[in-house]
Amino acid sequence: MNLTAMPRSLYDETVRAEVVARLDRLQPSAAARWGRMDAPKMVAHVTEWFRMSNGDLSVRVRRVPGRTLLRWLIIYVLPMPKGSPTARELIARVPESWPQDVARLRALLEAQRRRQPARPVPDHPLFGPMREDDWGVLAWKHTDHHFRQFGI
Repeated sequence: MNLTAMPRSLYDETVRAEVVARLDRLQPSAAARWGRMDAPKMVAHVTEWFRMSNGDLSVRVRRVPGRTLLRWLIIYVLPMPKGSPTARELIARVPESWPQDVARLRALLEAQRRRQPARPVPDHPLFGPMREDDWGVLAWKHTDHHFRQFGI
């Protein structure tokens, strides 16, 4: 593992374009390689995750001992764990129509840019306070994790 390499971030226009292109290849019938979500539920989950990361969806923040070290390990060092628990708010939305849900996620992906100074950086429900750069890297890592889950 190369710890000196720059981590990928959805704030990078090239990375963001690659992720959107991967989304375009996703089919609603795609089979999961792991986990319990189907493709429509995964799209709904990732959409809600972006709403949370933008501060548009309130998610309860949990107190976790050692979360500073955990945040660094999960975001920058370790692979995203398969089957790890998520906040209830991030899996509550029921998929509606595939074209609308994919369009909603595409719009959120394409909007991933550094925040305007007036918009605060939200806390993560597990990791607590995060830097803006942490959010950009975690956005890529989380999205990549779920896209790999469905073979894209």
